[in-house]
Amino acid sequence: QVQLVESGGGLVQAGGSLRLSCAASGFGFAAYHMNWYRQTPGKERELVARVFSTGGKRIYIASVRGRFDISRDNSKKMVYLQMDSLKPEDTAVYYCNVDLGGGRDLWGQGTQVTVSS
Repeated sequence: QVQLVESGGGLVQAGGSLRLSCAASGFGFAAYHMNWYRQTPGKERELVARVFSTGGKRIYIASVRGRFDISRDNSKKMVYLQMDSLKPEDTAVYYCNVDLGGGRDLWGQGTQVTVSS
């Protein structure tokens, strides 16, 4: 079954940390760049971080650079998002994503992250 399943969200105080995990199945994981997006009510989903297929190159939106770290384990078909120094504005539903090409954009179910002030 082709799917992405996120876990690790929750409620944390400002300044705290969370680690999100995404388990992939049903496709050649190692060949694809993997993404974390987030979305808050009334706003468009935004790309937070991307790790390229080799794992060596990573990109982040400016607001999380230096606080978040995306990584992957190709042997386990897992992608992670370590989030440190969390801020209330990081509150969102976080989604794991992969563009499989040919119009196939795969999303997980999302995991809620809530940061209290």
